[in-house]
Amino acid sequence: MTPAINLAKQRKIAFTVHQYEHDADAKSFGLEASEKLGIPAEQVFKTLVVELDSHELAVAIIPVNTSLSMKLMAKSINAKKVSMANPTDVERATGYVLGGVSPLGQKKRLKTIVDTSAQTFPSIFVSAGRRGLEIELAASDLIALVNAKYALIAQ
Repeated sequence: MTPAINLAKQRKIAFTVHQYEHDADAKSFGLEASEKLGIPAEQVFKTLVVELDSHELAVAIIPVNTSLSMKLMAKSINAKKVSMANPTDVERATGYVLGGVSPLGQKKRLKTIVDTSAQTFPSIFVSAGRRGLEIELAASDLIALVNAKYALIAQ
């Protein structure tokens, strides 16, 4: 069990865990999940951690086949500027290793923005806290669990 799965169980939300054999040589963990689970890439979301100009960290959740718009992310979180966070800071704040960062069950609750495209699916897939492990849940449940908001942040 990961903290992500434990949180979903504890809050009694509907979810399904999907596991696959992770390839250490995979270039993109998210696209690997999409391929190995046979799910459209638009429905698999990656969890990215950014650093605001105030040095706070925040989470962006976007489809694995897109890139994060730093400009849109900054605007959505009321910051002047954001940049990708230092990997050590990400692991320290979330409790997860890169490639397995889940938006659920993080050590420290960070401001979280979910790309608006998540609303178009009955369920989305996000990391369950380990490479090769995904959790499928309704985007609205994800929003409620992490106190997130929707914004257009992917490009």
